[in-house]
Amino acid sequence: MRVVSLVPSLTETLIAWGVTPIACTRFCEQPSIPRVGGTKDPDIAAIVALEPDVVMMDREENRREDADALVRAGIEVFSTDVTSVADVAEMTEGVRARLGLDVAPQLSPADHARVWATAFVPIWRRPWMTCSGRTYGSSLLASIGVANVFADSDNPYPTVELGKVAARQPDFVLLPSEPYPFSARHTAEIEHAVPNAAITFVDGQDLFWWGARTPAARARLAAALAPDNTDSCG
Repeated sequence: MRVVSLVPSLTETLIAWGVTPIACTRFCEQPSIPRVGGTKDPDIAAIVALEPDVVMMDREENRREDADALVRAGIEVFSTDVTSVADVAEMTEGVRARLGLDVAPQLSPADHARVWATAFVPIWRRPWMTCSGRTYGSSLLASIGVANVFADSDNPYPTVELGKVAARQPDFVLLPSEPYPFSARHTAEIEHAVPNAAITFVDGQDLFWWGARTPAARARLAAALAPDNTDSCG
């Protein structure tokens, strides 16, 4: 089957299942696979020219207008919608069924575990942005017992001020490697504003990429944040 993937998480997952897409995005980290633009600006003409059997997209990662353009061109679009750990199993079943793969049950970790710590997770800087409880990353943290201090936000990706972060007294500030490339040079600003939180760097792909990565990513995050193993900078 000729598959184009416009979702980095799905590209990684398809390859883990033995399905190599004929094209993917420049964010998929697969230099040997032809690229057809980005997640938000795919090259529709290039995709249509490839004559794929199906294009894999995601409600959050991709734009509706691009999906509509592909459908108007006669290309089938299969769209996923993963906003929690529990959604990973449903995604797996649906995608594998569409590709004609055996739909073996995949156990997903529980959505929530006993809360033992709280965390602020910035995803951008200038302005500071975070994720709410309506996102996969927040759900993944909840599954290992780490509660997102902005889980109650109505906006999936709210803009916040560090003063309001401090008021919520997180145990951790988790600095992911993506989508914003946080590094050690950003710790002083956070330490000044949120002095009582442990600043910990985490793999952004483990936190935000879902699919075949989920079980191992969950285990790595749990190990990284375990009290005896946390490498904090604050």
